[in-house]
Amino acid sequence: MALYLFRKILSLEFSEQQITRYSRHILLDEIGGVGQGSLINSKVLVIGAGGLGSPVALYLAAAGVGTIGIIDDDLVELSNLQRQILHKTHSIGKPKVLSARKTIHEINPEVKLIPIQERIRPNNAMELIAQYDLIADGCDNFETRFLVNDACYFSRKTLVSAAILRFDGQIYTFKPHKKDDKGNQLPCYRCLFPQPPPSETNTCAEAGVLGALCGTIGSLQTTEIVKELLGIGESLAGSLIVYEGLSSTFRKIKVNADPDCPLCGASPKIRDLASHAK
Repeated sequence: MALYLFRKILSLEFSEQQITRYSRHILLDEIGGVGQGSLINSKVLVIGAGGLGSPVALYLAAAGVGTIGIIDDDLVELSNLQRQILHKTHSIGKPKVLSARKTIHEINPEVKLIPIQERIRPNNAMELIAQYDLIADGCDNFETRFLVNDACYFSRKTLVSAAILRFDGQIYTFKPHKKDDKGNQLPCYRCLFPQPPPSETNTCAEAGVLGALCGTIGSLQTTEIVKELLGIGESLAGSLIVYEGLSSTFRKIKVNADPDCPLCGASPKIRDLASHAK
């Protein structure tokens, strides 16, 4: 196997340790040495260090994504540990992003983990997002979800988003700055949901969530992130995946761009993040 790996990474600069660490990626024709090098040079911003952000950050680090930013302003609580596998019992009371940095360093010390202990807001979203190649949204509230979608649209950044509640989850890839293979504009999050739902909509803290579901959906989300970073496989953009845990069923649903979308439609009502804030 060593000779085969050597041939696949010929002319690429990897240390012996990297060759060993990433050997199962390098063996894949769709990734190989060139793809692994691309991952090492990639930068991903993870929104939230919770149930979804935990498996996403862990698998991105294990995959060798070179720079991972994690933004979250919360502290680790005991109730988080049922699903937020970035954190340990001894991390209770500590900032989640610092707990995440310690865990990620233990998984892969070569990865640069940038902890951002604050909330993403209209006044910092564009600056933060501009520093990364791709955005992974695992937040737990609709206000942030819509803000991240809008900022990614204005920044022309690909957004891979996921959502969970009780036993169910959804995964989306949004890149409305691109077109599909038929020349049609791809949708954004607001093409599916033009406005946030009523404030009384339940959250995981109110309705509950199966801890292992976070791993299921977060792992699928990370697969889509890696595909987008490397440009391999079939993009999920233009579709969404719905997983129903109790029935063990997956559905892939086609989603078209909405010509009346308030963000990316023909007559947009949201023209910048200042108008979003209003």
